[in-house]
Amino acid sequence: MASPNSVKTIALIGALDTKGVEYQYVKERLRDRGFDSLVIDVGVLGSPLFAPDIGAAEVANAGGGDLEQLRRRRDRGEALAVMSRGAAVLAPRLFEAGRFHGMLALGGSGGASVACAAMRELPIGVPRVMVTTVAGGDVSGYVGVKDIVMAPSIVDVAGLNRISRAVFARAVGCICGMAQTEMPASENKPLIVASMFGNTTPAVDCAKAILEKAGYEVLVFHCTGTGGRTLEALVDAKQAAGVLDMTTTEWADELVGGVFTAGPTRLEAAARRGVPAVVVPGCLDMVNFWAPATVPAKFNGRKFYPHNPNVTLMRTNVEENAKLGEMLASKLNASSGPVTVLLPLRGLSMIDAPGGAFWWPEADAALFHALKSSLRADIPVIEIDANINDPLFAERCASELIASLAPHRL
Repeated sequence: MASPNSVKTIALIGALDTKGVEYQYVKERLRDRGFDSLVIDVGVLGSPLFAPDIGAAEVANAGGGDLEQLRRRRDRGEALAVMSRGAAVLAPRLFEAGRFHGMLALGGSGGASVACAAMRELPIGVPRVMVTTVAGGDVSGYVGVKDIVMAPSIVDVAGLNRISRAVFARAVGCICGMAQTEMPASENKPLIVASMFGNTTPAVDCAKAILEKAGYEVLVFHCTGTGGRTLEALVDAKQAAGVLDMTTTEWADELVGGVFTAGPTRLEAAARRGVPAVVVPGCLDMVNFWAPATVPAKFNGRKFYPHNPNVTLMRTNVEENAKLGEMLASKLNASSGPVTVLLPLRGLSMIDAPGGAFWWPEADAALFHALKSSLRADIPVIEIDANINDPLFAERCASELIASLAPHRL
């Protein structure tokens, strides 16, 4: 790793035919700070204002297209798609080759879509800043599950003025500071990824402490859709030694139409990669919506619980739980590595407990029956007469995962 005082290089990715003035300004500001730049041109409308280090033709080729054809067709949608693919292919290659230490981009929705496609392919921890007109809204489609800093451009990225100069200059300061920051040395412990919700916090905290005492580092992800997708991405990237999936609630939102779905591929990464996993149907008793007024009318008459003023929980019913059991089983049946299912017979969350607002033994029983009857015969199912948040249950989850991981530490 380069020292803080060595010269760092920042990749600048953007359309030099339409944003050349802005990128020239940013390139100069980087030079003023003692940084080098690696300029990647993704413009297709015309010639770049200045010569890039990686030309648009190379990017188009990496994306399966031809720059001259794109220019002749003048189809913006096609051009953005090709350059996005090309940028996503080239960025990790250039980074792995040591060509840059951080990435900065400027642009509107189109420019952000291309630049962020490249940024999303870089490993977590690589500095990246996107200055864009869309930063003030929902940027989940641009960011994905990566640590991209989205900075509002305030004005359009259309020339230099008293506002844009200040915004761009501070963005340069941001990326330079990030690139110069050296991470302190830490122990390289095997990594466990865990899923958690407010309604399973005691369980995960208890299991986490046991795993840490056993010599593992535990990363906990909040299951709001993004959390589950990030967990899956880390497992897919082969960064996790094991999975403590105690909160699979995002599947309830995926099935019923809640706001915290992680998509239809949740629970697939560990199965595909053969990573040891402990899986619990935690918080499958609930579907998440925003404030009460946002709940679709078709759910009138259902059982609701106000988690907070902005989040409303709806109890899953018997039919939905049966489907959820089948869905979980179908995902786990694809496992190529060790997986163990644990079932808390006295409830799936804090409020699905005897006397709790969501306590509904028949609904839970439908889930358990469907899961067990649909699961592969060689996948162990452990039933414990406890609530998910009882220490007894959390301790068993941790011990089962440690046992599964033991052969992999030899």
